[in-house]
Amino acid sequence: MTTSYGWAGLFSAKGLTPPDPDRPAPDHGLHPPAGEAEVARLEERLGVGLPPSYRQFLLFADGWGEERFGHTLLPAAKVGWLRDLEPEIAGIWSSPGSERVPDELYFVYGAEQDSIDLRGEYVPGTLLVGYGDDGEFLLNPHVKTPDGEWEAWFLAPWLPGASRHRSFWDLAQNDLV
Repeated sequence: MTTSYGWAGLFSAKGLTPPDPDRPAPDHGLHPPAGEAEVARLEERLGVGLPPSYRQFLLFADGWGEERFGHTLLPAAKVGWLRDLEPEIAGIWSSPGSERVPDELYFVYGAEQDSIDLRGEYVPGTLLVGYGDDGEFLLNPHVKTPDGEWEAWFLAPWLPGASRHRSFWDLAQNDLV
């Protein structure tokens, strides 16, 4: 059974209109949907299947906003591994020498989470899907739910660390819109 995510409802509740495939995106708006072929090309390029909520988002809207201006989600053609797209950021956040965060601190989500409880060794292997507020929106394939969702992060130096969520859907509801 596949979960259906309410992307249109989430964005319209925030005053953003769902994309129209026949018109270009207005400034800083949702982009027209990616086609199944575009999403499959992204998965092939990455060498991995995408988590369901993010995959469904791309089929709803192939990005949001303009790159590096406000909150932005990249179109499928520009998504990639953090280590490849932003090697300096990947290097800074994954510097060796810090102790591994124990599971009882790492797997805390919501208000009780401390953003500093970040596993730096995961950072280079995260998928960069967007930018916002001097930070990056990332998907972490090192932590997956039984239904295939990847942990989703908003990584920013002013946190310091990452606001982590169980899925891209959870991140979108809490940190994105």
